[in-house]
Amino acid sequence: MTDLVIRPLVAGEEALFDSLPDRGLVGRAVLGQAQLEMTGGYRPEWTWVALRDGVVVARAAWWAAPEDDVPIALDWFDFTDFDAGVALLRDSPLRAEYSLHAPPGWREDPDVAAAVNTRVEAAEAAGMSVLVERYRYCWTPECGLPPRPGRLEFRPEPDDEVILGIFRRVNENTLDAHARRAIEESGVDGAAREDLDLLRWMPSPRDWWRVACTPDGELVGLAIPCRNPSNPVVGYIAVVPEQRGHGYAYDLLVEVTHELVGHGADRVVAATDVTNVPMAANFAKAGYPIVQHRIDLV
Repeated sequence: MTDLVIRPLVAGEEALFDSLPDRGLVGRAVLGQAQLEMTGGYRPEWTWVALRDGVVVARAAWWAAPEDDVPIALDWFDFTDFDAGVALLRDSPLRAEYSLHAPPGWREDPDVAAAVNTRVEAAEAAGMSVLVERYRYCWTPECGLPPRPGRLEFRPEPDDEVILGIFRRVNENTLDAHARRAIEESGVDGAAREDLDLLRWMPSPRDWWRVACTPDGELVGLAIPCRNPSNPVVGYIAVVPEQRGHGYAYDLLVEVTHELVGHGADRVVAATDVTNVPMAANFAKAGYPIVQHRIDLV
């Protein structure tokens, strides 16, 4: 068999990357991106191909915001040669979480299920493992703006130390797989700092963040609307342990939605773990349709 050549692109080689046949069933195609563009976070040195006789048989692209020094996600990975795909992930020096996008109900279509499963199997053969599957939502005005329940009060909190303290509390017994992993790797304080750093990374204003309280001043949690580099997003909503069981997460979600609409959003993107049944129910109640699934591997 011809030796495999694995290398990053050089500027202007987008057509080489795009030459690999792709049925468009999963991955970036689900997000509406059929061709590589060296904008929006993709860079030649983070975009790799595996070639046999000059033909692309596997490809991978890592992404980050323009100001980032290292990639934060692998979100483009496919191949016509399974072993080449595995070798590409193993031999590339880049390491980041793999976010594999799939359409809703992907397990019901044999072709789509095969496309998802073969990519997961290749990533696992390269040393990764599935962390969680997530629902991705996109609210638009056609979904209807849910009325505010009116049970809570929301106030700004400019002190990051206060926010960090709330992060530490809401991560107790959290259902979020990424938060649990962060706690295992970095401890409660480290996980709280990661949450803060991620929200600080967002290009939206810090003064959008809100602390939620009952009318008598008891802390309930956080409601943080944000914008990422592409969309208005539900940045963070969480309820402290002693306030759980009252359905307050729905109130927080509605507040974030109203805030983003008030800031001019014509859509709101959000996500939650498939295993987080209570939060998924809140999104359904608030009129957020599931538009994609995402399988995260680490």
